[in-house]
Amino acid sequence: MINDTLNKLTDLKLLGIKEHISEYLDKITNDNLSFLEGLNLLLEEELKHREKRYSQNNIKVAHFPFVKTLNDFDFDFQPSINRNKIIDLSTLRFLEEKKNIIFYGDSGVGKTHLAISIGIEAASKRHSVYFINCNDLINNLLEAHKENKSAERIKHYCKYQLLIIDEIGYLPTDRNGANLFFQLISKRYENKSTIITTNLSFDRWNETFGDVTIANAIIDRLIHHSEIVNIKGKSYRLKELKEKLEIS
Repeated sequence: MINDTLNKLTDLKLLGIKEHISEYLDKITNDNLSFLEGLNLLLEEELKHREKRYSQNNIKVAHFPFVKTLNDFDFDFQPSINRNKIIDLSTLRFLEEKKNIIFYGDSGVGKTHLAISIGIEAASKRHSVYFINCNDLINNLLEAHKENKSAERIKHYCKYQLLIIDEIGYLPTDRNGANLFFQLISKRYENKSTIITTNLSFDRWNETFGDVTIANAIIDRLIHHSEIVNIKGKSYRLKELKEKLEIS
């Protein structure tokens, strides 16, 4: 009988109930729970299971290069960061307010880690999130432009409630790439939130986008309604390398 029930739960994809049904059958027997009380507890387990599965899928489709949370971040190593501010950002109020976040600092100081941590928090709370390297993003836009599909590709990136664009400034782009990037930022402006990581100060963005006017237009839309986190500190990568060398 129980096997037949378990098979039916599998067919109905009620996997949370399936996982806990034996436990709650015992509770009904031993704790004198009514049928409705036991059923309600099982339905709660099913809802928890579905919420967890949805969060895991949402995190997976976000294309994060790694999964790290704020609990993994060493704030003591980067005292320039206002920990309370980062915790406040992780409440995701900025998404409701359509604000952006810009993490600025040298290579290895933890910009990407913080961006991903906030992205994971958003994805786990049922917000649509997508992570992409800036160079990859612009190359994708340029490829779409060659096929006369740039509007369609920009629309795709605009559908996400949170778009994380990593490493602005590491590689330059041509004017076409800069224009397409500007169109994307303009479409998301005051509609959706964007997180940016960059190692370049704003007065040097023209080095990446090849044009002062376009660079300023991009900056203007990104920094309006934004939280800017300037990280001044040492590289985590160099710290980890030093620790490895000391161990070996």
